[in-house]
Amino acid sequence: MSDIARSRRAEFFAADGGGSRFAFPAVGDERRMLLDVLGSQRATLELKCAGLGEELALRAAEPSTLSLLGLVRHLADVERRWFRQVLAGHDAPPRFSSADDPDGDFDGAVPDPGVIAAAWDAWRDEVAFADAFAAAAPHLDVEGRDAWRGTVSLRWVLIHMIEEYAQHNGHADLLRERIDGARGK
Repeated sequence: MSDIARSRRAEFFAADGGGSRFAFPAVGDERRMLLDVLGSQRATLELKCAGLGEELALRAAEPSTLSLLGLVRHLADVERRWFRQVLAGHDAPPRFSSADDPDGDFDGAVPDPGVIAAAWDAWRDEVAFADAFAAAAPHLDVEGRDAWRGTVSLRWVLIHMIEEYAQHNGHADLLRERIDGARGK
């Protein structure tokens, strides 16, 4: 049994500096706290995928198309939707899915170095846009219009994004453990 397999789930990622993801203040300005918690969830996704290449495209269990790479692609589209489309009002269609291919984010997550690099570039671009938008907004009550939820505030979007990452980081735990036995918080 490898050292990774013998470690406690809560210790694996902490050993390589993962604990710093949560080292932000627990009191203070609401916007900073929301952005710090969202940032820690984003860093968790990246950490759970660290050191993997084509293994990112491995599926959880057939016939599921759930993979770490699919999660990266999905979250790039989610970031794009809420920050670029809804809040900023940009005409920015999803990068990986569409009305004709609603599961393109997962179905197109194949073990190809170019596909993997494009996914990380897209995710990082969308995170950078979202962070810049949130930092420049005059307040958390900035609103956007969404066909699904109606009027939403920046505050709601930040909370929803934290929820989205937390849910998918749980999936990432299981996927990563299946790939190489790595476990962590």
